[in-house]
Amino acid sequence: MAVPESGARGWYKSSYSAQANECVEARQSVLNGMAVRDSKDPNGPILRFTAEAWAAFVGGVKAGELADG
Repeated sequence: MAVPESGARGWYKSSYSAQANECVEARQSVLNGMAVRDSKDPNGPILRFTAEAWAAFVGGVKAGELADG
């Protein structure tokens, strides 16, 4: 079972989650990185990213580098 990070902000659901049953939630972690989980399994695994890794991921998404295809 995943253990909540103490002092972390609440989880935010992706705005795209309402349109499909693929729900992703994210929150800022106590170490200024990001944590990501499947909202359908809130006690399941949590992926944690450093601030630098998260910024690179978001930049790649915005640049279209991670599009399906």
